[in-house]
Amino acid sequence: MTETPKTTGAPAQQNVTFPSAGSTAHGYLALPPSGRGPAVIVIQEWWGLTDHLADVTDRLAREGFVALAPDLYGGNVAHDFQEARRMMLALPVERGVELLSGAVDYLLSRPEVTTDTIGSIGFCMGGGFVLYQAAVDPRVSAAVPFYGVIRGELPDFSGLKAEIQGHYAETDVTVSAESLAELRAIVPAQSGITPEIHVYPAQHAFFNDSHPEVYHAESAAKAWERTLEFLHKRLD
Repeated sequence: MTETPKTTGAPAQQNVTFPSAGSTAHGYLALPPSGRGPAVIVIQEWWGLTDHLADVTDRLAREGFVALAPDLYGGNVAHDFQEARRMMLALPVERGVELLSGAVDYLLSRPEVTTDTIGSIGFCMGGGFVLYQAAVDPRVSAAVPFYGVIRGELPDFSGLKAEIQGHYAETDVTVSAESLAELRAIVPAQSGITPEIHVYPAQHAFFNDSHPEVYHAESAAKAWERTLEFLHKRLD
């Protein structure tokens, strides 16, 4: 996988705990200024639950959402490319989906949440998990993968209930044009839902403003504008 070479090494951001997948999970929860709103899950890149992911969660809260970023690595944050790859591969897809299901249970049980379905937004590894989860969990009604990485074959989308808005990059060697074309074709064939796919003149991880070597401000701003419009339309 092509990715930026390192993180800041800061510890994982956590402020809540909840039961998930037979154990205690952690996450970062942000509430909107009104105190109430629709629910959105924010799924981490392969680095872990970093300051950047907490900031994205805060940004969603400021836009009116009750946002939760579950910590899929149990407090660990990768410091370099090799560690990030090792940590990602140590998390089987099935286990990640199970952990996310527990996070959805917790988020929808919160008294501040005004919806009975959620939006799901994720980046890189997390973008892949957006699709994996939406394929099996009807509680996801809005799925927003950013350059989502699929490990192996695409999931079976025959049970998909969510609308999908995807954000991808023209020069992303991690998510090839061929794999994106496959996604465009398989989702409607299996589910009857046509994904809304946007491709930007940028590279992988273009939304991550903590990595200036890949961040593309214009593409990130446009993708964020589209994301907010999509989430509000589907969840408000």
